[in-house]
Amino acid sequence: MIRMLLASCIAVVSLGFSAAADTRDVYTIPNLNVDETAATVIEAREMAMADARLAGARLLIDKITLAEDRAAAGGIPIDAALAERFSAAVDVQEETAGAGRYKGVLQVVYNPRMVRAHLQSLGVPFIDTQAPMALMVPLASNTDLEDAWRLALGDRNSGALAPYVTANSPGYSSFSDWSQLSPEATSLGAKRGVLAELLGRDGAWRVQVSVVTAAGTESIGATPPMPTLDDAAVAMSRLMGENWKQASVVRGGPRTLATATARYTSLAEWNTLRGALARSPLVSDFRTTAVARDGALVSFAFVGDTQRLQGDLLQRGVALSDEPDAGWVLRSAVSASGPQ
Repeated sequence: MIRMLLASCIAVVSLGFSAAADTRDVYTIPNLNVDETAATVIEAREMAMADARLAGARLLIDKITLAEDRAAAGGIPIDAALAERFSAAVDVQEETAGAGRYKGVLQVVYNPRMVRAHLQSLGVPFIDTQAPMALMVPLASNTDLEDAWRLALGDRNSGALAPYVTANSPGYSSFSDWSQLSPEATSLGAKRGVLAELLGRDGAWRVQVSVVTAAGTESIGATPPMPTLDDAAVAMSRLMGENWKQASVVRGGPRTLATATARYTSLAEWNTLRGALARSPLVSDFRTTAVARDGALVSFAFVGDTQRLQGDLLQRGVALSDEPDAGWVLRSAVSASGPQ
């Protein structure tokens, strides 16, 4: 028992570091192209960094808020002074400097506390918690096109609001379910699958996107036509992010206090159950009140209805059920859905 409790304490610390890393990913805006000319290279560089901070701040606000909420607030104007206040660091990805000209690609890291405080002062809801990691499955009409589509998607997009790691295993189809995806997903740390089916033709590529969990497959829509595969990948990531925001943005309302029994067969399963509650944007005041070898008692508060909470947890690999003799019970969705 002492060993189990010690392992649980270590896992709690690890969860804290992981959550901090996720937050940094969300608040980091990379690949900002700059090109400025001034009397000196130093002046041009300062102007370029100011440009990057401003452009990145606007992208960040769009990333973590919904368009309808920005419109309801009358817009969220960002000027150079506010962008500088938001900024925590500017990193250089590429640069060329000389003869009063500075050209490069920069990455800006923003301060979560400053950004959150500003949005809260405006009364604008936001979501800066990442969606569960997804196994991205590129699908296309033939092998060559599928390989090109996989290349456009890249290995992963860790900084996106809806991050993914791209599947390497062949043989998936638009009918692949969680039982087929879960072995590779689990090995890559993904909690759900995403089927990204490339449609259309060169100059007008569309992507049909579906999310796969132990509960089944749900279509979340299609992107508008895009001129290149790279553009289609960006549009698909944006669609996934918007879908995540729609499902997760909390606009206030009463909180419901709840207790549940977490049942697991290993420390890894317990970490998954605890991590799902700790990371859910719907959950607050999460506490573990008792821990044993195969189960734990937890308490928490949540916003919204039970169905919404169940959907959020299922995306994270956790099934929440209401059992007659036990009340709310949390289990691994993989275990709960039977052999995988």
